[in-house]
Amino acid sequence: MSEHQYAVIMAGGGGTRLWPVSRKERPKQLLPLLGKETLFQSTVARLENLFPPERILVVTVEEQAREMREQAPEIPAENYLIEPAPRGTASVVGLAAAVLQKRDPNASMAILPSDHFIRNRDLFHYLLKAAFGVANDNFLVTLGITPTAPSTAYGYIQQGEPLNGNYNYPVYRVQRFKEKPDDQTAQQLLRTGDHSWNSGMFIWRVDAILGEIERQMPDLSGVLKKISAAWGTSEQDQVVQRLWFDLKNETVDYGVMENAERVAVLPAGGLGWSDVGMWSSLFEVLMPDMNGNIATNGNLHLAHETHNTLVYGGNGERLIVTIGVDDMVIVDAGDVLMVCKTDQAQKVRDIVGHLKKHHQEKFL
Repeated sequence: MSEHQYAVIMAGGGGTRLWPVSRKERPKQLLPLLGKETLFQSTVARLENLFPPERILVVTVEEQAREMREQAPEIPAENYLIEPAPRGTASVVGLAAAVLQKRDPNASMAILPSDHFIRNRDLFHYLLKAAFGVANDNFLVTLGITPTAPSTAYGYIQQGEPLNGNYNYPVYRVQRFKEKPDDQTAQQLLRTGDHSWNSGMFIWRVDAILGEIERQMPDLSGVLKKISAAWGTSEQDQVVQRLWFDLKNETVDYGVMENAERVAVLPAGGLGWSDVGMWSSLFEVLMPDMNGNIATNGNLHLAHETHNTLVYGGNGERLIVTIGVDDMVIVDAGDVLMVCKTDQAQKVRDIVGHLKKHHQEKFL
């Protein structure tokens, strides 16, 4: 990779759909959900041989940064960019771009979520290299995921005509971004064959994304210019604190990508990608036994006439026994035990909302 290419890991989210294990203090990216490494550590490890640690930046919030520094000590401390409060991915992207532009006016960057799983690391590296090539031609590039099912959990990207260029991978103009569909629409989109899932991974030149932010989100752009001017001076933290809280909460998809002028997509099949978005997604990532059951995180699980059931948590001391149970998710978080049907796993977010509403903070 060129010395002007950087990776930016977005790591400030809460991961409420993986409650009760993912909590305010320890959100999902800081947890070893899929093995010994945390999702954040896996994301950093995936960049080995592609970016040296000094060209990896992490945007997060203060309460998570301390643990991240411990989990990935190879990333220099000054590469952790701290948001005073979450304000959506548009501000995350803008902050990283403003800081990088000051460091390296020729910078390009890959924006990568901290909590995704990718099985095929070689293909991921190949795709990123190809995407940086497209970004050099002043396109905002997104990695799409070739759908394997009519999912309602993701936004979709419709591809237009192929881009002519000496690229190492098929690349298309983006015709439009579509919000998460209902069941019927998702089945239609899958049949058309020209839609990808929106992975939330983006690659672009720093000057190109800052230009689009200036055009479409002038308020954010104005704040970023002030932060950039103060960055690296004794005023830096004070300026960020003063300006950040007034920013609108906006995603980069809605705020920038949907109406950007030069947007391209590389549709990727075979990545073995998952956003580990809810408990049921662990069935796609972890290897079940012959009955379709998964016991993870050092769990003692005695499964009797049990099928397609996930048991997570416990402390290795407690035995969890299931008898005549099918298609369930059982999560033991110590102070909370959650049991749900696998096809209801997305409703965990409703429970988090209920607990917030009733001020039961100790369980959040």
